[in-house]
Amino acid sequence: MREFDIVLARKVLEAQPFSSLLGTRIMVFGDGEAELELDIRKDLQQQNGYLHGGVLAYAADNGITFAAGTVLGPAVLTAGFSIQYMRPGTGTKLVARASVVHAGRRQATVRCDLFTVAEDGTETLCAVAQGTILPVRKPA
Repeated sequence: MREFDIVLARKVLEAQPFSSLLGTRIMVFGDGEAELELDIRKDLQQQNGYLHGGVLAYAADNGITFAAGTVLGPAVLTAGFSIQYMRPGTGTKLVARASVVHAGRRQATVRCDLFTVAEDGTETLCAVAQGTILPVRKPA
């Protein structure tokens, strides 16, 4: 990964108001991979004390899109994705690790594994997502 790539990716992430609200950080960006993380806070939990599924879906969508951007270029949009929740999210941090499964000129298929991290650093897989990302042209 080139340092320039991660700096540019961080600027793109910082330009997303919702990502800033959640405090999302990009840790890995390049070669068909992206890793995002955010701290699990009380205001991101649902009524039973687990990380809200919408936060997991957000992290999956953004992780998938950033990973695809490493192969399709910076102007990309999610065409669709699915997510499978496997266990409730608990811990101190959420990590979304995305990698491109297949990429062509017109689309990329990307998988994202979502882990919660306990205080002792133990990671637990809590959801898996897969999506299709399309390159888009910016209007002139």
